[in-house]
Amino acid sequence: MQALVYTANEEMEFREEADATPLDAGETLVEIEAVGICGSDMHAYLGHDPRRVPPLILGHEAAGRVLDGPLSGKRVVLNPLITCGHCDHCLNGQQNLCAERDLIGMYRPGAFAQRISMPHRNLIEIPEGMDAALAALTEPAATAIHAVNLAERALARPISEARALVIGGGSVGLFAALTLAHRGVTRLTLADTNLLRRKSAEKTGVAEIINPIDHPAADSSFDLVIDAVGGKASRQASVASVVPGGVIMHIGLMDNNDGLDIRRITLQEITFIGTYTYTPVDLRNTLRHLHSGALGKLDWIDERPLAEGAKAFKQLNSGDCGAPKVILRP
Repeated sequence: MQALVYTANEEMEFREEADATPLDAGETLVEIEAVGICGSDMHAYLGHDPRRVPPLILGHEAAGRVLDGPLSGKRVVLNPLITCGHCDHCLNGQQNLCAERDLIGMYRPGAFAQRISMPHRNLIEIPEGMDAALAALTEPAATAIHAVNLAERALARPISEARALVIGGGSVGLFAALTLAHRGVTRLTLADTNLLRRKSAEKTGVAEIINPIDHPAADSSFDLVIDAVGGKASRQASVASVVPGGVIMHIGLMDNNDGLDIRRITLQEITFIGTYTYTPVDLRNTLRHLHSGALGKLDWIDERPLAEGAKAFKQLNSGDCGAPKVILRP
């Protein structure tokens, strides 16, 4: 089969690979129809993720058609988190915290390929007639929705009354803004340093869009700050801009450097929450939201052939691609 393979730092190669085969009796083959490039794929591409060792087929935001097994012929979204299914976290509906969790495109082949093998339980049927490119947005959108769910429980006031700041205009940050708007947040700001991404975000009309370099968010002004970047500078901005008693939701994983003013967090009773991915229920609910149009037109994606994936990675790395999400089609 043909696949886009991460071969070395800043090198992606479209080439022939051994065909995907089920790893055990509980798995089935899926023909990939659409797959998104995630920020974590970019981290691997840059050599910043020691868990992803080349040569490796990356990619985990995917939709396709089942080729065999119980769902043969059905179109599905992949739940890329593979968990044990029997630990306390799995049984409590917190599969994203399973100590044995794995992710396709990390220790096992991912979805930048024509086919992939997946456990039956990790397949979610796509609504009739839904475009595969939109269905492939389920994973990043679910990450954002999971974060907003956690934030909503931690806020001292109804989320619809909150003043919210989202830092980062990639797909997760933009989906966080779209989700907040869907839940009634009207005082909403999105910050991104990339001009092209700011233009893409402006088209949605759901938030005030700012360049945090030229116009930093006002200090102590937001009840909720969602950091979808996860770097030292964005953490510093989060702590500075949140109100006393407010909530910081940290999604991004750009780096593990400092950036937290622990004294202010403590003295101002600021809640800082780390969040990782989603649960299977989050994925199912997100797919319904995407299909219903609850999160907008979603016309800001950039679709390209998988064969042009290496060029897409280079443009994303250089900042020359303004689309919050690039979708590759095998």
